[in-house]
Amino acid sequence: VQLVESGGGMVQPGGSLRLSCVASGFSFSSYGMRWYRQAPGKERELVAGISAAGGMTTYGDSVKGRFTISRDNGKNTVYLEMTSIEPEDTAVYYCKISARDSWGQGTQVTVVS
Repeated sequence: VQLVESGGGMVQPGGSLRLSCVASGFSFSSYGMRWYRQAPGKERELVAGISAAGGMTTYGDSVKGRFTISRDNGKNTVYLEMTSIEPEDTAVYYCKISARDSWGQGTQVTVVS
């Protein structure tokens, strides 16, 4: 199983980023996927989740209305569209298979003024 995140970087408050997670080594379309994040000195928190077929999504309270999770099962990829980014969104973002303890290496998002 391999999960490779990309798309992080430095962004100004109010800006946007699109994170991607390319999956391989398992039947991607059979599993729900999640995005988590971990800020310095804080616990890892759930950002968003999406069902296997993409019909159901869930979001953490701090990102509702600003972030959108989606997936393309033909490309084995899950996305996190981040808009109206806030300084508190600074963290390493990880994707994870919902039902398995498999994580990517993470991608850093840093919000700078």
